Amino acid sequence: MRDFFSEVRNLQEKNNSILCIGLDPVQEKLPEHIRSDEHSFFRFNKEIIDATLDLVSCYKPNIAFYEARGLKGLESLKKTCDYIGDKVPILLDAKRGDIGHSSASYAKGIFEYYNAGATTVSPYLGYDSLTPFAQYTDRGIFVLALTSNEGVTDFQYLKTGDTMVYLKVAEKVQKWNDKFGNFGLVTGATHPDELAQVRELAPDLPFLIPGIGAQKGKIEPTLKYGVTKKGFKPIVVVARSIIYAGSDKDFGARAREAALNYKSLLET
Repeated sequence: MRDFFSEVRNLQEKNNSILCIGLDPVQEKLPEHIRSDEHSFFRFNKEIIDATLDLVSCYKPNIAFYEARGLKGLESLKKTCDYIGDKVPILLDAKRGDIGHSSASYAKGIFEYYNAGATTVSPYLGYDSLTPFAQYTDRGIFVLALTSNEGVTDFQYLKTGDTMVYLKVAEKVQKWNDKFGNFGLVTGATHPDELAQVRELAPDLPFLIPGIGAQKGKIEPTLKYGVTKKGFKPIVVVARSIIYAGSDKDFGARAREAALNYKSLLET
């Protein structure tokens, strides 16, 4: 039986890396020589994967980019997941969360059709919307707590009683994890001071940390507060700054150079 978190931890040690590369292709940004390929996204991803396989502990495709290209995009996502296979854990960033029977279908697609090792979910609909995901006990469930975007203040910083919403999410998910054991939190590197607060409330939960790179998140607090009480290191996502490091036929080599740089910056 697979175990997403064990697989990630093993690769973090083997590759000495907490880097997770976001595979987020946009047709207009692809190197010109592959844009005409009907599976241009897969061809692009394959070269990035081949160039960086030994530098990462996880890959994170965001399903939105593939959905935007319609059927060909989703076919490329499936081909990408199949190509990665069991070489590196896949975290399919889907940010799902709906009433129970809808979530069950989302979970089935993510974990059975795409065979992803983990996904991201929204907590807004509450416990029963997340249990269909968590029941896949060998997979990782990363709940949005403190996201890296500017609009974080609209809802996540609101107070419920004396506690801000993002801290209430962390507190709740820590408790849910006692039952399922496969929850983690999405916590943005663009909010370094708040990372410490989330870690205090959720000492056992692995962090998926976006915001390093193009969003200029802070590395030092990411490394300081990203580690769990039991020593599980954070999964730190970098996407655009790596996959678009080059735009010519050598884009794979340029992506490797950028990945090596971020891997070094993130060494703990």
